[in-house]
Amino acid sequence: TEGYCTMNETVKKFLTNGRIITLVIFLILALVAIHPKFWVEGVAIRNVQMNSSAALAGIENPKPTAAPTSREIISSMNGQPIKNVEDYTNFVKLLQPNQTITIQTNKALYSLTTREKMKIIGYENITEEQTKQVPQNVSQQNGSLTNVTTNVTKTENVTTNVTIEVPITIAEGMESLGLTIYQSPTSNLRQGLDLQGGTRVVLQPEVEQSKEDMETILSNMKERLNVYGLSDVIVHEAGDLSGNQYIVVEIAGANEEEVKNLLAKQGKFEAKIGNTTVFRGGKDITYVCRSADCSGIDSRTGCSQSNSQWLCGFQFAISLSPEAAQGQADATRNLAVVPGGGNDPVLSEKIEFYLDDQLVDALNIGAELRGRATTDISIRGSGSGISQPDAVTNTLESMKRLQTILTTGSLPVKMNIVRTDNLSAVLGKQFLQNAILIGIVAQLAVCLVIFLGYRSLKVAIPILITGTSEVVLLLGLAALIGWNLDLAALAGIIISVGTGVDHQIVIADEVRMGTKESKEYWLRKLKRAFFIIMTAYATMFVAMVPLLFAGAGLLKGFALTTIMGFSFGVFISRPAFAAMIKILHKEQ
Repeated sequence: TEGYCTMNETVKKFLTNGRIITLVIFLILALVAIHPKFWVEGVAIRNVQMNSSAALAGIENPKPTAAPTSREIISSMNGQPIKNVEDYTNFVKLLQPNQTITIQTNKALYSLTTREKMKIIGYENITEEQTKQVPQNVSQQNGSLTNVTTNVTKTENVTTNVTIEVPITIAEGMESLGLTIYQSPTSNLRQGLDLQGGTRVVLQPEVEQSKEDMETILSNMKERLNVYGLSDVIVHEAGDLSGNQYIVVEIAGANEEEVKNLLAKQGKFEAKIGNTTVFRGGKDITYVCRSADCSGIDSRTGCSQSNSQWLCGFQFAISLSPEAAQGQADATRNLAVVPGGGNDPVLSEKIEFYLDDQLVDALNIGAELRGRATTDISIRGSGSGISQPDAVTNTLESMKRLQTILTTGSLPVKMNIVRTDNLSAVLGKQFLQNAILIGIVAQLAVCLVIFLGYRSLKVAIPILITGTSEVVLLLGLAALIGWNLDLAALAGIIISVGTGVDHQIVIADEVRMGTKESKEYWLRKLKRAFFIIMTAYATMFVAMVPLLFAGAGLLKGFALTTIMGFSFGVFISRPAFAAMIKILHKEQ
């Protein structure tokens, strides 16, 4: 009975100790962020290629910032269960061109038609007649007593022969559905390229760039990669201790040649009215305003509420070369004026923006620009949201995206590829499995050695609990902020847990040395232990800071994981461990 009462008192002390409660709360929050899902079946959609059968059926590209467990999961195709990547691959192999199939996901049911894959083997020139209206000035006299001659503008249909180059194509099997898939994620943890496979490319500008120019280059690359339907893309700026500037591009599930070919292209931007190209990126667009004095929320329209949505307008100024302005004037001269969505009349044709031959946006043309060779133009658009702040944010994002599109093809500097890494998904999966297994074995081995050394489970078990808690806290933080776990990050976790065991042994030794029960005695012992721990923490922090900026940022994961692991240990798990040892040692 006495032992039972003592156990109850010990449990009560554990449940009422503030440090232990803090650790438990953080562990619960970490598990919520990780959101583990067991026995998940199906394949997740990684990318949707633009203008593919899947895109035309309404399947959307996942947002890069979306949590892995929130991605769209394919569960069946034509009623046939799809449990893994192999099931999906085997089903697609049997498809034929012009076949209608259904795809069931966790969000919707889609119906799409497969298409033939056409290969261009040459071109031929054909001549066809085109008729267009041409304005002409004619003179006429009125029939009154006094003849007055006036000039009247009339239109006349003129037919001309136009030679058009038409591609010669042949069928070459079935075109891809346009889906890139992978096994359904079992948590919100994001795996780096080392673990999930893909390609990493390190680029360096030919000359040193200002902060504004680097932001332009980053935005431009992200927009171009998004045009190709790539969502699992990371583009970020990096540097080294020598002051060199780099841009690191990481694309999951892509091979080295695909990424090199994509990044080697300068990027082609075209603005078209009808079938006529009026200007291109580069020399045709001489200036795109990004400052607050000539870009932002449109002061004329502002923001307004319509039903349950808020709408805001944006505007920014651009400058065209005289040749581009004349081209726009020629293309709009014969267009009709029609009522616009608001109070302002617009022209009958929109101006369409193409990025690498893909339509990315289209805007109305104000009626006042018809036939005018204007070099200074105001671009206007809009955005929406469920609240006014959301609408403002979305509108400014739309404006920034359009500004980026207009600057494509006019990058301030040439980018050189200095390094490429092609990483295998199979090797990454094997490494991850081995790392998890070795980590579990190492934890158990450490606990066994500590048990043999102290001859007490009251020391070994708290060390096991604390070490596991630190791993869970780190993984929870990674899931919360969308941090990619790569080999360097896993190495940082191992370092943090290993050093944590050292600190816990220091605490255990200080607590176990002596038998005094006064509060001052316990405070003095713990103060001595935490002085050693804080000194080690400060030393580690100073050592890790340079690694945040070394090696083009490739060691950043290791440095961040180590710093955060030590921080969780020093401020959360070590105090909880000290409380556990203190309670258990007093009972002993």
